[in-house]
Amino acid sequence: MPVGAGVIIAGGAAGVAAAFNTPLAGVAFAIEELASAFEQRLALLVMLAVMTAGLVSLGLSGDYIYFGAMSQHVPIVPAMVAALGCGVAGGLAGGAFARALSGFGHIDHGWIGALRARPVALAAGLGLIVAVVGVATQGLAPGGLAWGTGYGTTRGLLSGADTSLWFGPAKFVTSLATALSGAPGGIFAPSLSVGAGLGQLVGTLFPPDYSGAVAMLGMIAYFAGVTRAPLTAVIIVMEMTADRAMILPLFAAALVADQVSAAICPEKLYHALSHPFRAPETAH
Repeated sequence: MPVGAGVIIAGGAAGVAAAFNTPLAGVAFAIEELASAFEQRLALLVMLAVMTAGLVSLGLSGDYIYFGAMSQHVPIVPAMVAALGCGVAGGLAGGAFARALSGFGHIDHGWIGALRARPVALAAGLGLIVAVVGVATQGLAPGGLAWGTGYGTTRGLLSGADTSLWFGPAKFVTSLATALSGAPGGIFAPSLSVGAGLGQLVGTLFPPDYSGAVAMLGMIAYFAGVTRAPLTAVIIVMEMTADRAMILPLFAAALVADQVSAAICPEKLYHALSHPFRAPETAH
């Protein structure tokens, strides 16, 4: 593997660790993204980058749990049922997101090709979609449902609070439109918000006391469906919520979502997005 590629992967892992205070998830993400070509010497680089990023983050922000400690727990049987439901829903939605985002960049014909040939007009049109959704859902929750990262609403859902059922669908549309426009809106944080909203929808089938836990299962399922990195999904959510009691349902939701998403979008999203930046292969 070229040294430059290793540095990029290490930088990405460090970014995950610093942004969410999740060092283990940063390492896991690097390993999963390089599962077929991971080199032992890169492990040291990744861990050194993650450690440095973590120390800087702790120095600036102190030690913290990104979404706060989880307090809701569900008995194992209903938890596994909810995990399977969230896994299927998260895999379908996450796979659809990944398929749309990865496939959009490879279409050079028809009306999509015509739009891609006019990037400013494309960004304006997608921005209009974000604005329309944002304005339409403005009155459904304080601050609206579609603006920003959705951190406050997501944290509320994980703690058992209630919000409009349109939160998940609205965030899905706006995060997809933002990503398609090419604007650097990120994928990790919006995926966590969309997933929590998806879990809220699935949670309507379960007792209200389970709402926070089911929202967490939806979060991990959609995240795994988008990134196709189930181990990273489990670790990042566990580190973000300081929750160890739900580890089996979390793994179940992530693995089911990964398999369902693979049927919709066989190629991993970050691999597909990296194609334009790769050097063309030369024939031997």
